[in-house]
Amino acid sequence: MIDIARAPRPTSPADVEGKVTRLRDALASRGSLLVGFSGGVDSALLAVVAHDVLGERMLAVLGVSASLAADVHARARQIANDFGVPFREMATHELDDENYVANRGDRCFQCKQELWRKLAPLADVLGFAALADGTIVDDLSEHRPGKAAGARAGVWSPLAECGLTKDDVRAAARLRGIPIWNAPAAPCLSSRLATGVTVTTERLARVERAETALRALGITGDLRVRHLGDAARVELPAGSVAEWERAPRRAALAAAVHAAGFARVLLDRRGYRRGSVSTQERADAETGDVIEITSGPAPDTLPKGHA
Repeated sequence: MIDIARAPRPTSPADVEGKVTRLRDALASRGSLLVGFSGGVDSALLAVVAHDVLGERMLAVLGVSASLAADVHARARQIANDFGVPFREMATHELDDENYVANRGDRCFQCKQELWRKLAPLADVLGFAALADGTIVDDLSEHRPGKAAGARAGVWSPLAECGLTKDDVRAAARLRGIPIWNAPAAPCLSSRLATGVTVTTERLARVERAETALRALGITGDLRVRHLGDAARVELPAGSVAEWERAPRRAALAAAVHAAGFARVLLDRRGYRRGSVSTQERADAETGDVIEITSGPAPDTLPKGHA
């Protein structure tokens, strides 16, 4: 089903075509390439176009650990299979790193450092001329600690270099027939844990169970279950919050998240907000932006001082 809200913003087809042409030329100039494949639309487009240009002289590698959601894992495999992209999986062990587990704010750096430490030697052994990721222009203006790890490892970002934005990527992926062109962003499960909440396999599994249960209720689009340590804060697409705040849907939402293993369930009335898990939420109790829906017909405001 096409998500109209996620359709690329109006952009010149010629402009997108020009950027993709530059991308193809840039890939051809490298001769061979190993792509760090995440299963998202950005790296999917890169992998497919790289295969179009380089054929068997490219390889897409997916890092696999407990932080990779099962549905993202499955779709990465499916895309590689459907487009004939040479594909390999490699286990990563970021959860063995105490700095990653501590989740102090640089978790993404620790994760990417582990990934590139695995992929860079592989690229050398297999004789690939370059190692690339799916970074796009939009990412360059955002706080992304993982970019530093890529820079240290000499990772190339051809999509960004050729000027592709998220809208360009979605438009190009749609034209190329990549089925996830309009899929919601799907960062790793660890991104749902609030800063300071240590990363464990059980917490990651709990988040995944909760989000899967909410999808089963029919919720589509951007959805997050934020793990706050003692509670789950649910963020839904902004346009659907009012619908799910009303009984009996609120009760169904709370029951689904509670069954996943959370004792308390909170609903963020502002809807999905990118990166909100790392922001301070102490004003929520006073503004009523976050309400408790754990039990009872009427939601209670989040207790004062809860982050």
